[in-house]
Amino acid sequence: AGTLRLADDIAAIARPGDVIALHGDLGMRKSALARAVVRRLAGEPDLEVPSPTFTLLQSYETARFPVHHFDLYRLADPDELIEIGFSDAIGEGLSLIEWPERAGDELPGEWLDIVISEGDGFNGRRFSLEAHGGGWAERLEETFAVRDLLDRTGFAGAERRHLHGDASTRSFERATIGDDAVVVMRWPAWRAFLKRADDDRYEEIVHLADSLSAFSAIADTLRRHGFRSPRVLDRDAERRLMLVEDLGSDGIVRDGVPMTERYLAAARRLADLAALAWPEVAVDDAGNRWPMPRYDRRALATEVGLFASWYVPHLTGVPLGTDALAEWNDLWDGLLARFDDDQGRLVLRDYHSPNILWQASGDPIGLIDFQDGLLGSPAYDFGALVTDARVDIPDDLATAMTDAYVERRRVHDASFD
Repeated sequence: AGTLRLADDIAAIARPGDVIALHGDLGMRKSALARAVVRRLAGEPDLEVPSPTFTLLQSYETARFPVHHFDLYRLADPDELIEIGFSDAIGEGLSLIEWPERAGDELPGEWLDIVISEGDGFNGRRFSLEAHGGGWAERLEETFAVRDLLDRTGFAGAERRHLHGDASTRSFERATIGDDAVVVMRWPAWRAFLKRADDDRYEEIVHLADSLSAFSAIADTLRRHGFRSPRVLDRDAERRLMLVEDLGSDGIVRDGVPMTERYLAAARRLADLAALAWPEVAVDDAGNRWPMPRYDRRALATEVGLFASWYVPHLTGVPLGTDALAEWNDLWDGLLARFDDDQGRLVLRDYHSPNILWQASGDPIGLIDFQDGLLGSPAYDFGALVTDARVDIPDDLATAMTDAYVERRRVHDASFD
């Protein structure tokens, strides 16, 4: 059980190009640890993972990256590593190497040593981990901090699985015990990944959140107003980790096709949200406050400006001309001016299929990925829904969503145009 738990913790932080060197006498179960890491990364607990004692190498394709399991016990000479493609393999995925000392000087300059020795009792084992570059020390501290959060929140011994994330620097995993699950969110500070716009920080211009309180304050305020958002169960503010309620994985798209009734329900719930006067400061259940930024003209203009400054040159091979750029900016300035006085509603900002989770009971629309929410026009989220960037929306469905949205808005306000 301890070996499987450690395999979970290591698999959660593994990256392509990582090398893990497994040391220990015969019978210390080095292969058991390697096998558990492979299965965790593959997401298949019953995956057959034979020992590579005779083949020297077994490779696996996982959803995240390739994994290469080496056993060099029978290696007669380090030159044999060339025949099995050792140097190529360790550069493309995760490499787990038993008897690494037999590789001579062929190991890369950064790796993690795991030494397995006898522990308490016949089946006891002691694991000693030593980092050699590659950010391993910091990653190990983080993954054990996640384990501490799980332990104190009633998820001791939980199995950890990687979750596909969004386009941000955040990453996610699901921890499960039986039928119970919780989501782990890692939120690196975006100041380490700055872009530039007008000599100011792009993230600040467009009001991207950089605080765990943004998530919890918006989540709790949404829930107090009757919307389905995940509860924050615990956090490690120093390491920027959060444990949040798991709303499941059932979305509003199936096999790449939008599910009509679910999209219509999403449109109606968005209309309900648009009827809500959102507070200037959102507050979570613990009293943490988050002042809501506004989706002002500069922020919107900066976002649409990315099309002109990045996409057009990518598509055409040349920058947009001075006159064309000025015309582009003037057109948008006139369009965005219509919303200057419409700044009092919550804009979730990413209201499209990956962030709408279908709930089997109660409110059917579960909301995630709203930490960058701000005050602005509800037209933004409606536009994101009916022109979903991740799936093709048929024209008749877009029309039906518009009708459903307008009808629900008029329930709240008969004069809605």
